[in-house]
Amino acid sequence: MKKIGIIICHRYHTCAGGKCLRSMRHREGAFALYKGEEIELVGFTTCGGCPGGNVEYAPAEMKRNGAEVIHLATGLVVGYPPCPRLEAFCDFIPAKFGLEVVIGTHPIPENYFLTHQALGTWSSARWQDRIQNILPAREMRLAYD
Repeated sequence: MKKIGIIICHRYHTCAGGKCLRSMRHREGAFALYKGEEIELVGFTTCGGCPGGNVEYAPAEMKRNGAEVIHLATGLVVGYPPCPRLEAFCDFIPAKFGLEVVIGTHPIPENYFLTHQALGTWSSARWQDRIQNILPAREMRLAYD
């Protein structure tokens, strides 16, 4: 069984996690990485707000609960602007805690896709790599709108 933790952007701190949990249950978005595998959520929290101070501590608790992977929620990518510390989190968590990091949870909703497409936010190869696990076909984007 793969044990995971989820860190969301603090600007969405009142989020109940519905899209993340739905995508985990149905193995959609970044959770498609675990098709055919059992997974367990062992932690769910915010980054703590910019500059992400909670990222210094929360993964330790998740690791004590058995976490092997930390998912940086889709909200860190689709919010505007996208999290400016995303790369730092991707570097810090494995270095400090020895945990794998996956960018994204649920599929990108269509409304966010259209906005960022118009802005050119994700046009670079670096961004295309970051969103590869959460950029589904339009039908799935609409299902998460």
